Parts: sequence; C-alpha cells; structure tokens
Amino acid sequence: MASHHAISQLSAPSETSYETILQLIDKQRAFFASGQTFHLEFREERLRQLQVAIRQNEQALFDALYADFRKPEMEAFTTEVGFVEQELKLTLKNLRKWAKPKKIRESLLNFPAKSHVYPEPYGVTLIIGPWNYPFQLMFNPLVGAMAAGNCAILKPSELTAHTSAVMARLIRDNFDEAHIAVVEGGVTTAQRLLQERYDYIFFTGSTQVGRTVMKAAAEHLTPVTLELGGKSPAIVAEDADLELAARRIAWGKLLNVGQTCVAPDYVLVQEQVKEDLIQLIAQCIKDFYGDDPAQSPDYARIVNDRHFARLKGYLNNGVVRAGGQADAASRYIAPTILDQVSWESPVMQEEIFGPILPVLPYRSLKEAIQMVNDHEKPLALYFFSSSKERQQRVLAHTHFGGGCINDTISHLINPNMPFGGVGSSGIGSYHGQSSFDLFSNHKSVLHRGTWLDLPLRYPPYQGRLPLIRKLFDWL
Repeated sequence: MASHHAISQLSAPSETSYETILQLIDKQRAFFASGQTFHLEFREERLRQLQVAIRQNEQALFDALYADFRKPEMEAFTTEVGFVEQELKLTLKNLRKWAKPKKIRESLLNFPAKSHVYPEPYGVTLIIGPWNYPFQLMFNPLVGAMAAGNCAILKPSELTAHTSAVMARLIRDNFDEAHIAVVEGGVTTAQRLLQERYDYIFFTGSTQVGRTVMKAAAEHLTPVTLELGGKSPAIVAEDADLELAARRIAWGKLLNVGQTCVAPDYVLVQEQVKEDLIQLIAQCIKDFYGDDPAQSPDYARIVNDRHFARLKGYLNNGVVRAGGQADAASRYIAPTILDQVSWESPVMQEEIFGPILPVLPYRSLKEAIQMVNDHEKPLALYFFSSSKERQQRVLAHTHFGGGCINDTISHLINPNMPFGGVGSSGIGSYHGQSSFDLFSNHKSVLHRGTWLDLPLRYPPYQGRLPLIRKLFDWL
C-alpha cells in the first residue's frame, strides 16, 4: 500500500481559460450530434470502462482523499469509491430495462392508436461537484448522465485539489474529452462555465451557491438539479432505545467529521431523557475514537482553514459537554456536544458541516414537530422512537428530502431509493433509476392508425357538441 504521507501538497488548480471551455463545449456538441451516445452498446461499454478505471485508481483515490482531509480508507471506500461502484453495478444490470420505451395506456378518444414514452438524452450536461465527498458526489451523477446517453463536463471543487487531480487524470486517460471531460479551477472557472448554455446542469453544494447556479441556468432556460443542504434534525423520543440512538447519531454526525450534507445537524430530545442521551453520545465518541480523537486513525480533518475558523467560533455557543478542543495547525476540531444552545445562537443559524452537535430539549412531540416546521425544509430528518404511532405522526407532519426511522444517513446506502431535497434543500432526486430518469428527456409519442379517421373532430363543428359531451361523459 502506498504511504499516505508520501503525497506532496498541491495548491489549488489554476483557472481554465474561457477559450478552452468554449472549445470543449463545441467538441461535446459535435460528439453528441454524431449519435454515438444514443447506442446502448456504447453506453454500456463506456460505463464498464469507468468501472475498470475506478478499480485501477482506487489506491490513488484513497491517497488523495487522505491528503485532502485525512479521510480514513474505510470511509473513503464505503462513502466514495464503493458507493460509486454499487451505482455502476446497478446501472449496468438494469440499463436496457430503463431505456426501453414505456407503453402508456391509450385513451379511446385516440382510437386506433398506441402511446409510448421514449427516454432520450438531453445532450451536453454540466456536473458541478462539492468538496465534502469529492469523488462520490461527482461520479455518482456522472453514471446517470452517461447511462442516459449524455456528454458531460465535470467541474470538481478546487478545495480538494488532490482528489480533483486524480479524477481529472482518470477521465483524461480513459475517455475522449468530446464525450466526458474534467475542467479544473476555482470560482472564476465555475463562473466561466456557467455563462454558457448546456442541456442540463447538476449541482451539489450550498444553498447560497445553488441560487447562483439556478440564476445562470435561467438565462438559457436550462433544466437543473440542485442537491443542497440545510439543518437536518435528529429527533429522539423518550421511548427510543437511547443506547442505539446515541450510537447511530454519533456515527452519522462524525462520519467525515460532520462534513456530510445529510449529517444530523442538531438533536431535539425529549427533556426527561436529554441528560441520559448526552452521556451516551459522549461515551460513544470515546468508544469510537478513544480518549483523544486527535490520535485516532479513523477521525478525519476539516477541509481548510476558513471552515476550521468558522467551526471553532461555534465552540463558544452554549455549554460544551464533551470535546471542545481545536488545533489550527492540523485543522482538528474534537467531536463536541453543545448543551444550553438557543435557536438564536450562530451555531443554529446555518448548516454546521462539522463535528459539533447541539442538543436541544423539547416537551411534547407536537412542540418538536413545530420547531422543525418553523425552519426551512431540511434535506434529511431522523426520528428515534419505538412507537409506530409517533413515527407516523412525524412522517405525516414534517417535510424533508429523505431520512430514517431509528437510524441516520443509511437511506443513502440503497441505490434503488431516490435521493434529493425539497425547498431550500434541493430540487430533483437521483441514484439508481432515478439518475437515469433525471438525465433523460421523457418524450411522449402517439402512434396513430391510418385505417380509421372519424370526422367528428374536424370543422365545421355545428351540432356536434352534444355528441362530444356524451362521448366525454361515457369515457
């Protein structure tokens, strides 16, 4: 195994010129117009090539993810490389079924006729990825775009320069840039990319940047998918299995040191069990990472100095019940539980995106539901209770993208389950068939018979309305 520490530090990638971007878009338009991507054999062959390329670059990806934020190999595999490999397996197994025209029940008004929906590719797609899961959140949508028969331009985050470089090389070595290309760079490159017209834009990142992407897309009436974030709550009822809830909340919160869009952002716990839950989560942190998580090989680091400074500021909000340590040199923030936090505290004003967990009490489930509904619709929601009736109440009266009952984050593991947000947490869902459908235009086509042509619909209309009314009522 290659040594992680052998990787030299990379500076952020340089900006890509506007001319290069224009030439690339022209190449991809020409490639798409050639019709190659419409053939299922071509799509399957290219997806298999991606499968092979990922396997060949697995260690390079592990090393890059470690260099970018000390991501442990277990997390690098389960949440990044293995995650995409599962998506590829499912897609290759089902692509021909997904791509088949779907027969639609016909209306007797159209007799004799048959109707079908044909999934067809949009064309040239732009996929802009984030830094927190830089490989998974770039390549997972890419699988859907390729499966649906599109060309794709990928823009990775400049904050994870090592992973960006490996992804750029992987694509460059295995794909014609007229089909799939990576464009590296920072904010200027993203702005240059967004000035141009695409047939579809897929963006993962913050709600603030999502608004910018949507405005740029609106200039060209380009359809968009926005995978954003928000403050995802974990609600714990007094009848929950508290030990299990603590373990699963701690795991979900501290995966990738909280730099996860669906991490439990804060906990709402019924007040009579709040103290027990805090103690149990603190014990789980110790069980996971030892007495000093800074020494644990399983605990990652904050991505950059700016995010470290932002998170360090939150440590002053409320009362620290566990953790609270920070080291700027290594960008280490300890797993931290905050008590006595108010909704007005800075830590409760935006998505935390780090290993800091505010715990707030509630008296009744109705109050907890109201607390959630008083804020923007979250990307995820997690509810812990042994009561089916309470579970149904929470599901019926809260609005969120997706979530779990008695677990956290695991709804993402099933590639057959659509994943996406609602409201300010996102637009559109993907994963598995949902990805294929997302990157496909569903073209509705009526095939009309020629052997019968009733004159009822043609002018002159005089005297026909009563008959037409009867026909509509009968149908």
